[in-house]
This record gives sequence, structure tokens and C-alpha cells, in this order.
Amino acid sequence: MGEMVILVDKNDNQLGLMEKIEAHEKAVLHRAFSVFILNDDHELLIQKRALNKYHSPGLWTNTCCSHPRDGETIKKAGIRRLSEEMGFETDLKVLLSFIYKAEFDNGLFEHEYDYVLVGYYNQNPIINENEVCDWKWINLDFLKEDIKINSSNYTVWFKIIFNKFYNNFNK
Repeated sequence: MGEMVILVDKNDNQLGLMEKIEAHEKAVLHRAFSVFILNDDHELLIQKRALNKYHSPGLWTNTCCSHPRDGETIKKAGIRRLSEEMGFETDLKVLLSFIYKAEFDNGLFEHEYDYVLVGYYNQNPIINENEVCDWKWINLDFLKEDIKINSSNYTVWFKIIFNKFYNNFNK
């Protein structure tokens, strides 16, 4: 059986479990998280998704994101995935949560109750090349403008989530 996601209602009450790919095919609402790591210069660590990813390969996105496992807290899931993808751990805090729905070019959907987690780190990551093919630290204001100008370089969800992050984050 493949990786399972936690199905939720609009209030984030757990309804059950479903295989991740099936949830993305059927656009079923499920719990997720998006990690935003900043350094002391208030630059955001972004990653370029590996070219072998089943959706959005080679696109820039937030530091990491994924789905918590059944019984796993959002913060623990974020820390786990950060370590798996970017090779480091740091404390995370929940900044906000919201629901969004987006369609990919390949017919799959994201329909997520997403928690935006924020943490700080001042070193370079040690990336997992099965997940990430590049990374960089980037100024938030520059990134906001670049997303407008070069929208096709970024994942669908990152464009949605970044605006919420940018508008809610106290710089």
C-alpha cells in the first residue's frame, strides 16, 4: 500500500485515510503542511523540485512540504520532512492554516487543509537529490516580484501559499 494521507473536513476534523495518489486524483480534502525556513537576513530557503517528481518537476517552491502521517503532529511531520528533503532539523511554529485547491497540468489536484510552518536556519542544506535538484536563499521582496514576472518557474501551490505567508509574516 502506498503513502496514506489524512482526509479531513473543512474544520480539519479527521475523516479517514486514503492513498496519496488517489486523494490527488479525486481532489479529496486532506491535511498537509508547507515549511518556510528563513535565515537571519530574512531570506527564504527555496528548493527546485527534482526532475523525477510525478508532478511539478523542476519548479521552484517553498523549503519543503508534505503530508503528516496518521497520528503524527504537524510540527513533527514538518521537522521529519525537512530532514528527509533538506538534511537538517530546526524548530518550527505554525504561522497559519487555510484550505486551497489547485489543478496540475497532469490532471492531478491538490485539495489541502494546509498548515504553514516557519523556522530559522543559517547554514546551507544537504539536499536529498531524489527530492530536490537545486536550492537557494532568496530575499522575500525579490521573490514576490519574481513570482509575478516568472510565474511559470514556481509550483502552483507555492504561488498561493507564498502570498498568504508574505502577508501574515512579521518581517
